[in-house]
Amino acid sequence: MFPSFNILGKEITAYLIMATIGILVCGFVSIKLAKKNNIDADDMLVTLLISGIGLLIGGHLLYGITRIDVFLRLIKHFDKLTSFKQFIEVLTYIFGGQVFYGGLIGALITGYIYVKKKKYDIKSYFDIAAVIIPLFHFFGRIGCFLSGCCYGVESKIGFTYHHSVVEMANGVNRFPIQLVESGYNLIIFIVLITLLNKNKLKGKLIYLYLLLYPIGRFIFEFFRGDSYRGFIFGLSTSQFISIILFIFSLVSLIVIRKKDVSK
Repeated sequence: MFPSFNILGKEITAYLIMATIGILVCGFVSIKLAKKNNIDADDMLVTLLISGIGLLIGGHLLYGITRIDVFLRLIKHFDKLTSFKQFIEVLTYIFGGQVFYGGLIGALITGYIYVKKKKYDIKSYFDIAAVIIPLFHFFGRIGCFLSGCCYGVESKIGFTYHHSVVEMANGVNRFPIQLVESGYNLIIFIVLITLLNKNKLKGKLIYLYLLLYPIGRFIFEFFRGDSYRGFIFGLSTSQFISIILFIFSLVSLIVIRKKDVSK
């Protein structure tokens, strides 16, 4: 579609533009929600920034895991590298991309540790996080669609890339799975922010998110056309993680429900 735009003489990627818009919108929404739920807005923003560090680290690590075969070849042929620069170039190739689930898990773990250490109300912070995550993902997937960094399967319904950042995606009509996922995230956001504003399922919204998104992501993976998906027992890495997160969330909600009943 439109992988990059020339702004004031500088080439800026479409994904970076959409991610920046997403960050600004999420920051504004998080401040509003924090004030409404008696949380210090500055503390909420700092928590999101700290979580962002975990997002970057986790996203790059999982991307590298999906290319474990390349990493193993690097170790096997390490003696054939001619310079440190070449070594860095290979590592950049292996870990240079981002995988959403890696970023999500990294952000949740980092955020949990920080909130726990600061002795904030974990449930309240994670309720807001549950709303913010799909909102940011909504913008992020639009950026993916514009850039062509990930793309759908060949289809009669869809769009044809001519300037995708991934050469393999070009010249073939492809199903716009990124836009479908973006819309699905918007629906999740609307559901969760409605529940939060109505004070429903308090302290459980993050688990609800981790039930809803994995269902959609598991299905969407069948419509992905990019080949570097990583596969475990015939399922893509993201499908495998979707199953784990869904089970984790379902069990967590059952346990919480039993505890509430026993009180």
